[in-house]
Amino acid sequence: MAIIGIDLGTTNSLACVYRSGRAERIPNELGEYKTSSAVSVLEDGTVLVGAAAKERLVTHPEATAASFKIWMGTEKTLTLAERKFKPEELSALVLRQLLEDAKRYLGEPVEEAVISVPAYFNDDQRCATKLAAQLAGLNVKRLINEPSAAALYHRYSAQTGDCQMMIVDFGGGTLDVSIVECFENIIEITAIAGDNRLGGDDIDRAIAAHFCQENGLTEEHLAPALRASLYRQAETAKIALSSAPAASISLQQGEKRYGLVLTNELLRQLCGPVFQKVRGVITRAMKDRSRGGRLNDVILVGGSAQLMVFVDFLEELFGRRPHVAVSPDEIVALGVGLCAGIKERAEDLQDLVMTDVCPFSLGVSTYSRRDDRTPHMAVLIPRSSMLPASHQEQFYTLNDNQTGLRFEIYQGEGYFASENLKLGEVEVQVPPGPAGEQSALVTFTYDIDGILHVSAQSSGGDFRERMILNPNLHLTEEGKAQAMERIRQIQLAAQGDQRDQLLLERALRIYTQTIGQRREMAAGLIGYWKNLMDCGDRIQRRRDYDRIKERLDMLEAAVEEDPLESGIWFGEPEEEEFGQEFEEDSEE
Repeated sequence: MAIIGIDLGTTNSLACVYRSGRAERIPNELGEYKTSSAVSVLEDGTVLVGAAAKERLVTHPEATAASFKIWMGTEKTLTLAERKFKPEELSALVLRQLLEDAKRYLGEPVEEAVISVPAYFNDDQRCATKLAAQLAGLNVKRLINEPSAAALYHRYSAQTGDCQMMIVDFGGGTLDVSIVECFENIIEITAIAGDNRLGGDDIDRAIAAHFCQENGLTEEHLAPALRASLYRQAETAKIALSSAPAASISLQQGEKRYGLVLTNELLRQLCGPVFQKVRGVITRAMKDRSRGGRLNDVILVGGSAQLMVFVDFLEELFGRRPHVAVSPDEIVALGVGLCAGIKERAEDLQDLVMTDVCPFSLGVSTYSRRDDRTPHMAVLIPRSSMLPASHQEQFYTLNDNQTGLRFEIYQGEGYFASENLKLGEVEVQVPPGPAGEQSALVTFTYDIDGILHVSAQSSGGDFRERMILNPNLHLTEEGKAQAMERIRQIQLAAQGDQRDQLLLERALRIYTQTIGQRREMAAGLIGYWKNLMDCGDRIQRRRDYDRIKERLDMLEAAVEEDPLESGIWFGEPEEEEFGQEFEEDSEE
């Protein structure tokens, strides 16, 4: 029975296992380590997860979803092909795919998983992640903050000396900043800050908005397929600018073609509002750190952290160039893999010690005076407190003959209790008496697994103790059974078919992005390949896969070429029918 580590990302997800003295990445059926965090419902009700689903964002946007991680812990509902899903249900499908890949690769059942979450995920979001794991059939007792996992792997693999560093984790949908102090075998997180709605997706949106503005288009009026194509090209162009001086985006709407040449200078302008928010998060982390001193290094992790404009921005901010971590897209997963090894008590990891901090302040609502009608939050455990953390405080009655003290428990940074997230409540009885005579001692203990224990001891002897567990996670047995049955009834694409399905979805996407002869060529490929899939001819599919892919590569290159600069167009297609060529080969 294995324990695995999972990085459940906004854009991509990865799984790792610790064995043979190292964190080992688990490949999916396509032989790739990263699985796109995308889900699509096919016409027959089958669900695709991963790269094939991502292709359908362009061809079937009404049946496909991605970046749903940003809605975890909310009441948001997403509709795919007229079926409603909660964000945690979509995440459960991604986790189930990772679980199936892990069992296939390891050749044994998976006993438990450690899952990474953004450091600034609140209690609702963390509980939604655990619920997603339950629905996927995974036993998850431990969540770890993403930058903490990255720091763990960076320290373990780089074998750096004692130092204080900043980890900037800039992904597709979230930003986390952690201050980390390393001393001998101890890795101590001293401060964290973040923004759960800030990432590379915001840059894509800024590029798409500028494209529409420059071309006199209204994004809301674009057909869903065109809008999806625009965002896909915005992401591609953004990435290309890290190694090229310019990149282009073009859309064909009817007989009219629209275009934009994106340069690093323009991209930097468009990123201005995003980078200002990044600066604010970094500033907050620096102010919250428990110890002063200079930073020795700034380490960048996450897909969006690799963008040249982002690295340049941070260089201007710090006065020195930050380091992009080795395998920045995978370092969190590798760190979670190490955590799985620690959970398994791997002998070579026994001396490794990692501490973490509380991401949000925890406290109770209280009143300053008898006529106060707006309770404020009395903080018992401030944010960035080292975990495990414990604190207690005495609270007194406000009214004469008061017989009870009720404490509403909150998480957040707002002064007024209503500005924060309510986690639960606890109430104790006190003997009647004059105001201020009776009291209760409230104790908060927040453990390393992110579970809050609250107790209240009244001056009259009444004692109440409870573990604060989010009701969104701990459903009734009936509710949990119903949710799990809904997920169980959803059939993932059969093992062995994903590579072929991906090729078909890619051809369909290219078809929607072309016109004229290129579209006819794509149609010929689609018809031939779909026929092979429908008739179940696996041998012929294996023979023809590479040549179909090669022709799709040629069409893709034509789709992505720059019509505004090169003026080069794809050559005339071969006169023969694509299917006919393959049929002739098969008869030889």
